[in-house]
Amino acid sequence: MSARTTMQIPGFRGDVIVPDHHDYDDARAVWNGTVDRRPRLIARCSGTADVAAAVRFARDRELETAVRGGGHNVAGTAVCDGGIVIDLSAMRAVSVDPVERTALVQGGALWGDVDHETQAHGLATTGGIVGHTGVGGLSLGGGIGWLMRKHGLTVDNLVQAEVVTAEGEIVGASASDHPDLFWALRGGGGNFGIVSSFRFALHPVGPTVMAGPVFWAAEDTTDVLRFYREFVTDAPDELGNVVRLGTIPPLPVVDEDLHFRPAIAVASCYAGPVEDGERAVRALRQFGTPLVDLVGPTLYVDHQRGLDDTVPHGWHYYWKATNLTRLSDEVIDIVAAHAYGATSPRSYAAMFHMGGAIPRAPRDATAYPGRDVDHNIIIDAAWLPEQDDTVRASETAWARAFLDALQPHRAGVYVNFLDSDDDTSRVREAYGDDTYRRLAEVKAKYDPENVFHNNKNIQPSTPAQ
Repeated sequence: MSARTTMQIPGFRGDVIVPDHHDYDDARAVWNGTVDRRPRLIARCSGTADVAAAVRFARDRELETAVRGGGHNVAGTAVCDGGIVIDLSAMRAVSVDPVERTALVQGGALWGDVDHETQAHGLATTGGIVGHTGVGGLSLGGGIGWLMRKHGLTVDNLVQAEVVTAEGEIVGASASDHPDLFWALRGGGGNFGIVSSFRFALHPVGPTVMAGPVFWAAEDTTDVLRFYREFVTDAPDELGNVVRLGTIPPLPVVDEDLHFRPAIAVASCYAGPVEDGERAVRALRQFGTPLVDLVGPTLYVDHQRGLDDTVPHGWHYYWKATNLTRLSDEVIDIVAAHAYGATSPRSYAAMFHMGGAIPRAPRDATAYPGRDVDHNIIIDAAWLPEQDDTVRASETAWARAFLDALQPHRAGVYVNFLDSDDDTSRVREAYGDDTYRRLAEVKAKYDPENVFHNNKNIQPSTPAQ
């Protein structure tokens, strides 16, 4: 083709990227390098009006439609084959009102964008623990992060959303405006429309927090987890903890002789005064014989992006996950037996400590269902793009076997952790029958033709016969 193909979207001011465009391969790439899909066009929006124009264009031409925010979803639902990608990645503005303690965030923003602006005012809201995670996907699925035990999930801090519906209409959703849609957006994923902007409540945090990981040798895993179970039982709400089991990442602050050594880590972030945080993590730091202790006063923005280089764009990823009602001896034994069985030194498992403010939030205010679980575990297989199918097969088998071993202890699943081969039964597992039924009713109202189905899909309900 000698000349670049062009395609016009009526009323659209952003960039339209087609297969012979020089940016096409970059534009269709997402975080998970295993995803290799070729859309007919990518509509990179400049604002809400562009989003609405792209939706109307796609409907008029009956195009398969995918929606891209940060492009970080492991299942790769942000891109489709042969259809249109409505791409919000150029919409990353964040505006902070320090008096009202709110932030207005465009739908393509990353959590690093939010932290950068809010921390200029000493404020933050619960966001992802990786800076290049997209705000949209994480927020709509629930939103777990370091601050959730103190300030609730991301959805608990969402106060308003601007939404482009499947009809291409622009509506506001809040507790008083389209409250059914607002409820569904807070945990139901991208099923109900495209959120072009979010307004979040903010809280005083930092700028310096007591944070960081402590690593112990893999052979200490059982002892560390049993201690950790007791340690978090009476932990203050301000203390967020994540357990990571795998190898020590090759971070610049870690001696090279420890790089990729099998190890268990407990990472902490204290959402309060540093001196209180130091007391809160003292017993953890003194337990056993740590290989590395990286806990200390840290800028919150640095802590938030501290894991970015351990899960970069373009690596190959495969996830399995489940919620756990409690960390029993049997669960600890299963975790210790399976955590280090991966072939790739980049694979790991992570457990998020829940509780705190999460179960205290009003149950009927959001569609997020997993408020009573003790921990959320994700099994993250990761390998390099140049590694062959043998590695892929080994890593995915490890993740599936790990999840299977936890079968007797599973208590639902966090919808944002579902991968492409997690079927509709796992979506129902994520929500439970009652919440799924209510979500299906909202879906039938706002997207009865299931235009937005490239996601962890909720089928619109049909009238009773």
